Amino acid sequence: MASVPSLASSVEQRVSDALASALPEAGAADPLLRRSDRADFQANGILALAKKAKANPRELAATVLEGLDKSGVIKEVEVSGPGFLNITVSDEAIIRTLAARAADDRLGVPLNGSAGTTVIDYAQPNVAKEMHVGHLRSAVIGAAMVEILEFTGEKVIRRHHIGDWGTQFGMLIQYLLEHPHELDHKGGDEEASGEEAMSNLNRLYKASRALFDSDEEFKTRARARVVDLQAGDPRTLELWQRFVDESKIYFYSVFNKLDMDIQDPDVVGESGYNDMLVETCKLLEESGVAVRSNGALCVFFDEYKGPDGNPTPLIVQKSDGGFGYAATDLSAIRNRVTDLAATSLIYVVDARQSLHFKMVFETARRAGWLNDGVKAVQLAFGTVLGKDGKPFKTREGETVRLVDLLDEAVERATAVVREKAEKVGLTEAEIVENGQYVGIGAVKYADLSTSAARDYKFDLDQMVSLNGDTSVYLQYAYARIRSIMRNAGDRKPVAHPELELAPAERALGLHLDGFGALIEEAAADYAPHKLAAYLYQLSSLYTTFYADCPVLKADTPEQVENRLFLCDLTARTLSKGMALLGIRTPEKL
Repeated sequence: MASVPSLASSVEQRVSDALASALPEAGAADPLLRRSDRADFQANGILALAKKAKANPRELAATVLEGLDKSGVIKEVEVSGPGFLNITVSDEAIIRTLAARAADDRLGVPLNGSAGTTVIDYAQPNVAKEMHVGHLRSAVIGAAMVEILEFTGEKVIRRHHIGDWGTQFGMLIQYLLEHPHELDHKGGDEEASGEEAMSNLNRLYKASRALFDSDEEFKTRARARVVDLQAGDPRTLELWQRFVDESKIYFYSVFNKLDMDIQDPDVVGESGYNDMLVETCKLLEESGVAVRSNGALCVFFDEYKGPDGNPTPLIVQKSDGGFGYAATDLSAIRNRVTDLAATSLIYVVDARQSLHFKMVFETARRAGWLNDGVKAVQLAFGTVLGKDGKPFKTREGETVRLVDLLDEAVERATAVVREKAEKVGLTEAEIVENGQYVGIGAVKYADLSTSAARDYKFDLDQMVSLNGDTSVYLQYAYARIRSIMRNAGDRKPVAHPELELAPAERALGLHLDGFGALIEEAAADYAPHKLAAYLYQLSSLYTTFYADCPVLKADTPEQVENRLFLCDLTARTLSKGMALLGIRTPEKL
C-alpha cells in the first residue's frame, strides 16, 4: 500500500501552494508549519518571506489565507500576531486520515525512497572477558537503530566487531596448551550454559595471568605463542578458536537475556581483517596519506594536537611491526565499502573514542575509501552512571557485571508484576514472562529515552515505576487498551468521520497522525530517543483520553466504535514503536 499523507503534510502543501500564488517570486517556499498550542498547526514562514519581498507580513498572511484551499481538511484559519497563520483541521479529516493509516500494515509510515545499505557496528564484547555495564549502551542503541532503519526500507548489515585478537591470547593459549582440560564442560559434549562458559574463561584467565606474572619461562613461551598466532600456526589457531567459541556461548546467553538476536555470520571480530592489514598499510604509505615517524606508520592532522602542542598522529603500524586498532578499523572500512557496498557506516561506540574515529574517518577519506557516496558516522554514547552521578560501580568499586544488572532488573520487575497479578488474572507462567518483558524493557527504555550522547543514571526503582517516563508506563497503557478490546464483546473498532471529537480525542488523533514523520526523523538523525519521547507522549495522551472519554460506556454505538478505533490504532502504534526499540508489549499487565 502507498504511504498515507499525514494531516501535517496535507496542510503544509496547501499553505505552500497559497504562498506560491500570493508571492510567485518566492518559488516553492517553506511555510514552516509547526504544531501549536493555539490551534492544531501554525505556519511561521510568512514573516521571513515578507521581509525578503519587502511586503507587509500581515497583509501577505491575509492574501495567503484568501487563496488557501480549505476543502476536506482545514476547518478554520486565523491571522495572528505579526503574520502567523493559526490553522485548525476538521474532525472529519483527522478520522479519515487515521482510518487510512489503520488500513495499512505499516501504519502509513513511508518507505525511504533513497534507501541504501547501512553497515552498523554495535555490541562489541571482548573474547575471554566478562561483559559489564559498559557494554549495555552499544548493544541496546545499535539494536534499536537496526530495527528503525530496516523499517524505513534500508538494507542493514549488522557487524559485531568483537575483540578477538591481540597479545593477551599468547598467554591464554599457552596456558590452555599446558592445561588442556581447562575449558572442558562438566556435561561432557553438551554445550555449557553462559555462566559455566564465563566461569571457565575467568578461571583460566586468572590462572594464566598469575603464572605469566610469576614464571619467566612461561612468560617467554607465552610471548613466542603470540608470534605463532600471528603467523597462523594451525595448532595455535585451533586453541584460539576454542576461546572464541567458548566466549560466544557466554555472549549469546547475555544477548538472549537482553532479548536480542545475534547471528553468527554477523560476528566479524578484529581477526576477520587480519589478511588486509599489510595491504592497508602499503596503500596508505604509497599514497602518502601515512608516513614513517620513528619507525611507526602514522597519519598526521593539523587540527588534532596533544598537550605539548604537537600534532597527535593516528598510529596505523607500530615501530615493532605490530598493528594498532587503526589498521583494523581502516581495513574494516575498506571491506564494508568495497565488498559490502555500504552507503552508510554507523559505529555505535563510546564517546570517549570520538577522536580515534574522527582520525580514522579522515584517513579513509584522504585514501579515497570514503567518498561523497558513503557517509561514516560515530553514534557516540555517554556513560551509565549510578544514583550518585558517578560511573556505575559495585559497592566494592568493581565494574558491574551485565548479567547481574539484568537479573536484578527482572527480579524487581517481577515483584511489580506480581503485585498486580491477581487483579488482572495472571498465571504464574505469565507473571514470570511479563517480569522478563518489563525488566528488560525497563533497562532498554531508560537507555533509549535519553539522547545517546548524554550520560544517564541507572536507577532501577525509577525504571520499574508505573509512573513517569518509563517503559512500564507505556506497557501498562498498551495492556489497558487490550483489556478494553477484550471487554468490548461484539462491538468492533470502526472509524466514524461524521462524529464530533472531544478535545482529548483530537489531541490523541493528531499525535497518532505524526507517527510516520517521527519514524523518518528518528531514522535520519540516528535518534531512537525521539521515538521513545513520541511513545511516552502517546501513552500520556491516551491516559487523558481514557480518563475523559468513556469508551464502552460512550453515549451512542457509533461513538463506542469510534473510540474503540482510536484505542486500537493507539495500541498498534505503541506495539510497533516499542518493537522498534526492542521492547515487548504484554497483553495483560
